[in-house]
Amino acid sequence: MCPIWRLLVLLSLLSLPSALHKQPWRALAKAHMDSKPALARIIAQGLMKYNAEGRIQNIRLMDSLNASGQMAPGMVGWLIGSMSLQHQQESSANITNIQLDYSGIQMSFHKEQFSANILFEFDIDLRLPFNNKIVKTHVCMNLVVEFWLEKDEFGRRDLVIGDCHVEPSSIYMTVLTEDISPKMKHFLHNFRGTLAKVLPNPVESQVCPLIGEILRQLDVKLMKSLMGCCS
Repeated sequence: MCPIWRLLVLLSLLSLPSALHKQPWRALAKAHMDSKPALARIIAQGLMKYNAEGRIQNIRLMDSLNASGQMAPGMVGWLIGSMSLQHQQESSANITNIQLDYSGIQMSFHKEQFSANILFEFDIDLRLPFNNKIVKTHVCMNLVVEFWLEKDEFGRRDLVIGDCHVEPSSIYMTVLTEDISPKMKHFLHNFRGTLAKVLPNPVESQVCPLIGEILRQLDVKLMKSLMGCCS
């Protein structure tokens, strides 16, 4: 029995190096395939945790429009020329049906730099007091955030969060409400142009700090390994 036992031990030792040699390559290949989805999931879970959709939906859009200087105070007053203060207060522009494409977050890598592209979709319900009709506009936009690892004077790497902005060329709006008067169509044409200029800032102010908080919680060593396998 003793010679047989020694033979079995010898065979097991001979097979061990090949097994150790193959396993890291499999792990590296899996990390290369899984790192981008893993980072996208981390960002998506963080945005859900911090209720990004609710924050966007709570944007006081009318205040942003009036404060922007793009339209005269009392947005609806700009449309019909003159309106009482009560009617101006009765007008509203609310964000509804907000949807973040959590599963579609796109990650791009280049060496130790990468970016995340996040799609937002929502409706804007514009209520005008003179006819009490709600006009619904559907909005799509992409938010891009860039971040990278940067060495300090001691050679240690820190995660740096760079630009976070709504891509202007990604903003797309569609009026969903039918049966609109010619005067209203003219207003909506100008309104859409104004929204494209005004919307990015309040959306960025709500979402970018959340993404910054999510990224700051990531382990730098993990980020380095993921970036290294995907560069």
